[in-house]
Amino acid sequence: MRWRPGPIVILLGLAALVPVLDLLLPAAFALSEAVRTVFLYAILALGLNVVTGYAGLLNLGIAAFMAVGAYAFGILTCEIYPFQFGFWSALALTLPIGAAAGVILGAPTLGLRGDYLAIVTMGFGEIVQDVLKNLDSITKGMQGINPLPAPALGGEQWTADDERKWFYLLFVLLALTVLAVRNLERSRLGRAWFSIREDELASRAMGIRAERAKLVAFATGAALAAFAGGLSASLLSSTGEPNNYDFQASILALCIVIVGGIGSIAGVLVGALVMVGLNSIVLVKATAWMAAQGIGSQGNVLLSPNNWKFLIFGLALVIAVRVKPDGLLPPRLEGTRR
Repeated sequence: MRWRPGPIVILLGLAALVPVLDLLLPAAFALSEAVRTVFLYAILALGLNVVTGYAGLLNLGIAAFMAVGAYAFGILTCEIYPFQFGFWSALALTLPIGAAAGVILGAPTLGLRGDYLAIVTMGFGEIVQDVLKNLDSITKGMQGINPLPAPALGGEQWTADDERKWFYLLFVLLALTVLAVRNLERSRLGRAWFSIREDELASRAMGIRAERAKLVAFATGAALAAFAGGLSASLLSSTGEPNNYDFQASILALCIVIVGGIGSIAGVLVGALVMVGLNSIVLVKATAWMAAQGIGSQGNVLLSPNNWKFLIFGLALVIAVRVKPDGLLPPRLEGTRR
């Protein structure tokens, strides 16, 4: 039987060619830097997809786990703290730290369902933000933790100017995350998640331990979100301020999952490109092009695409959900029944 590449392989293959495309485009229209943000949000959304898409648990606080990963990475690596871990070991530790945070939230709350669970996770996100702001003796408050180390390979320390190296590092880590989530999806645990999502009562009748499976889903999603947070902190050389991990970031991740297709890995990749790319690529490049052409001015707010960002973003979301209510690439296109 002739092998045909699936949508995941095609999407990742096209993403790998972005630096090559940059060589053909003017410097003002280079895409690599913006696509790195797409990669980070794709990893974050893959974690949310495990919780919401596979296990059917509505989580509105996924950005809080991203913050846990970012600040854990900062505390483990920044020179003002006594730990002094390297990039790779600290990044690896964000996974169990994020999973532990997921267990702490999930263990007492997984008896809740639907809107009640959503409210609890949203409240958790607000609590994490307040703790990070007020525990300034550890988190440095609104200042954030910096500077943070970049990767080092072969004894060579990377810098922020090594854009191509950063691009392919994030690309490889995204591909590994996709592979790990894909294997989970096809595993016995993944089938248990799907069963719980469709009918929890029937799943219990078939002997599935629903609480345990949901707790593992929460821990897995939190671990991937923390992993994305650690990567983001290293890329920026700072954790940034706690407001970077607010409710809006959680909603953006949820929009990625919904627009792409709930429960679909390829859908998450497409959703990240559409939702993050619209903001980080299309509107930014359009603004730069208009400025280069002398169109618009600082005094005319109506002629700057950035000032229409949320309107365009909202319209794109409404149109996508209206035209494709199951998502741009729903699970059935990958062979996963919904």
